[in-house]
Amino acid sequence: MSYLWQEFNIKTFPAETLVFRDGIFCQDLSDYKSAEFNTDKNTISIVKTPSLPIHIIIIGEIAGNFDINIDILPENIDVFMTAKIFNKKPAFLNFFIKNTGKNSVFNGQIIAQNYNLLKIDVNAGHFCENTGIFVKTKVLAHQNSDTQLNGYANIENNAKDSESDVSFSVMAVDESAKIKMMPTQYIKSVPLCAKHSASIYKNNENQIEYLRGAGLSLAEIKQIFQEAFLSQE
Repeated sequence: MSYLWQEFNIKTFPAETLVFRDGIFCQDLSDYKSAEFNTDKNTISIVKTPSLPIHIIIIGEIAGNFDINIDILPENIDVFMTAKIFNKKPAFLNFFIKNTGKNSVFNGQIIAQNYNLLKIDVNAGHFCENTGIFVKTKVLAHQNSDTQLNGYANIENNAKDSESDVSFSVMAVDESAKIKMMPTQYIKSVPLCAKHSASIYKNNENQIEYLRGAGLSLAEIKQIFQEAFLSQE
C-alpha cells in the first residue's frame, strides 16, 4: 500500500483494506477477511469482528454516478474511510453508512477537487445505541465549478447515546464557483452528541499582502492557501 502514500498522499496503517480507484473496486489492492463486498450494489457489509480496523480507500478521478453502501454489523469495531478524489466531468457521489454495531465507530474523510459539477450526499444512519458516525468533507471548488453538498444524519429511536457529526467545508479558488451546502440532523432518541456544520473559506487579504511582500507571486500564494486548506485536520 506504500504507493498510496507516494502517489495520493494517503496515510495507511495496519488494517483490513477495501480500495476503489477511479470509481472501480480493486480486488488486487484490497486485503480483507471480515467484510463482504457486493459488486452489483457497491455494498460493503462488515459481518465479522476484525482483529484490525477496517480502512476503505477511494482515490482517483470520479465521473457519473458513484454509490457506496457501508453496513456495520458487529460491535466494538473501528471503520475508517479516506477519499481523495477529483472530477473533470459531472460526478454524483452517494455515501450510505448504516451503523448497527454497539460501540462501533465510523470515521470518514472526503477530500475532493471539483472542476465541473460535483454533488455529494452523505447519509449517516444510527440504528443501535452507542454508535458513532463522523464524516468530514472538504472540497476545493475551481473556476466555473458547481459544488452541491448534502448531509443527512439519522439517529433512530433505539440509538440513544450515539455520536454523530457531518461537516462540510469548501474553498472557492475563483469567484465564479457555485457552492451549496445543506447538512441536516434527524434525531429520534437522545444522543451524546449530534453536530453538523458548513463553512466556506476564502483567502485572507492581510496574509496575501504579507506573502507578496516576502517575494511570492500571486499564483504561488494561491497554491499555498489551497494546500493548507486541504491538509488542515
